[in-house]
Amino acid sequence: MANFTRRDTMRMLTAALAAGAAGSFPARAQGGKITVLNWQGYGTDEAWALEAFMAATGIEVVHDYFSSEAETLTKLRTNPGAYDVVLLNSARVSTAASEGLIAPADLSKVPNAANISPDLLANPNFSIDGQGYAVPWVWGMTSIAVREGIAKPASYKDLASEAYAGRFAMNDDAMIAVALGALTTGQDLNDPADMEAVKEALKALKPNVKMLWSSEDQWNKSFAAGEFDVSIFWSGGSVRSRRNANLPVDFVVPAEGAVVWVDGLAMAAGAPNPDGAAAFINWMIDPAFYVEWATKVGAPASANAQALAGLPADDLSAQVHKAEFMVSKNVMSAMPDERREAFNAAWQEVKAFYAE
Repeated sequence: MANFTRRDTMRMLTAALAAGAAGSFPARAQGGKITVLNWQGYGTDEAWALEAFMAATGIEVVHDYFSSEAETLTKLRTNPGAYDVVLLNSARVSTAASEGLIAPADLSKVPNAANISPDLLANPNFSIDGQGYAVPWVWGMTSIAVREGIAKPASYKDLASEAYAGRFAMNDDAMIAVALGALTTGQDLNDPADMEAVKEALKALKPNVKMLWSSEDQWNKSFAAGEFDVSIFWSGGSVRSRRNANLPVDFVVPAEGAVVWVDGLAMAAGAPNPDGAAAFINWMIDPAFYVEWATKVGAPASANAQALAGLPADDLSAQVHKAEFMVSKNVMSAMPDERREAFNAAWQEVKAFYAE
């Protein structure tokens, strides 16, 4: 595809959509307009993709944007009937569904969902009493980034080894830190039963902790400056760091697995154009769209196994986001306020211990 012009690519995408996604829907799904609620610049508003979709279906796609996950729910609550499709992190789906903000997912109208893992579709993050409420779209991980040439840890427990003394960086995020501590101690990352064991596992890292980082830009600059060699990091971040900044970083998922996040696409309750919404969701998980998005722009891993398999073998995202790392039990889930507060309190205690 590298030798093709953008016009050639557009023709291929439109043909793929017309032959597959659009042809799977009744005639009334063609034409009209849908409104999508999402982060700005996050896949659904790629101009070339919307052009191909409209050329094949006649459906115009317009967007509204949110700046936080909490704002997503607020917009759905205060604007009933305004949206057709909404992007939701898996940890927010159950809240939206229980409040009647999104409609049950009719997978018979989303044929590309056939290539999504049944385990992921049935995950409690996406379903209530067996009824799905969002179609898993893309996913990523938080695990370990290692400088090339440095010994790779086989377990999170190895991060406390003297081999990494003063050369380790930790993500300053309570949810991630406690989840990693839970994995280290063999517990449920969403609801660890023994928080004291989690805190002790995190405190054991103190001799090795060189810095706590909070942004990808900070991570890239500090890694480039040689301030650390091993770190908790995001899978997508490692791909961008290597591809865009030419940093010598490898991404490692140890024996306990990674902390996994998943974003889904849901139909808003009272969607003005439900058939158009279903057609668009189907297009967003289509391999033709995903491969173009991932290779030309950069994207998280697709929840559609066929789409992920369609990436070139040498694509960095394909090398990092291996299907076996998508373990349903490791997906970050909805969390009650009291548990979130407990995670924050535990991390504050650990950080105070680091500072002593």
